Amino acid sequence: MLTKKQYELLLFINERLKETGVSPSFDEMKEALNLKSKSGIHRLITALEERGFIKRLAHRARALEVLKLPDTMASSMSAPARHSGGLGRGMGQTPNIPQAANDDSAVTVSVMGRIAAGTPIEALQEEVNQISVPIEMMRSGDHYALEVHGDSMIDAGIFDGDTAVIQSGATAENGEIVVALVEGHEATLKRLRRKGEMIALEAANPAYETRIFRADQVRVQGRLVGLMRKY
Repeated sequence: MLTKKQYELLLFINERLKETGVSPSFDEMKEALNLKSKSGIHRLITALEERGFIKRLAHRARALEVLKLPDTMASSMSAPARHSGGLGRGMGQTPNIPQAANDDSAVTVSVMGRIAAGTPIEALQEEVNQISVPIEMMRSGDHYALEVHGDSMIDAGIFDGDTAVIQSGATAENGEIVVALVEGHEATLKRLRRKGEMIALEAANPAYETRIFRADQVRVQGRLVGLMRKY
């Protein structure tokens, strides 16, 4: 998931490397993206690096390597392009930017249904909506969102009707709040504790008991990284 400016910068770097074999300077990137400061370029490069799209090469000035491209961008560049100058040169119109929000401080994340903060409910796998999430809330990798249903996590500040922002992944540290898939068909939002060969899914509400499962009965599907709330 890239913001519009991240996408444009990746496109510009990739095009310049193909043309000249040399990474553009910060001034050139700033001018191409119409930004006012080099610090904005630095933040964009750091974000692209954290997401695995580029790599800074050690001991070489202005040295960047493009590691991968978004799917829509890669397909649009499969045919040789004729370059004529400017951002996105030789590309015609800029392809649709996948999952980009309307500004550079947020990204669009898919809402994949409801998650139980209470009695587990049937897991939902289809996108039901999309929301704009502040980029500061995001970490590396893929993310999705779930609407919280129930009150079992209220002491952790998670309330019925909140939208949980989840970093996708199959692992979590002890004590982290996770999306847990229980016995393959029930999804719940709970704090995870490992106890030997067992896993405890802890509520943050004394009205709910901790549930204990064998490790093979629970699959982590992501960990909580943020909450969105409407007032």
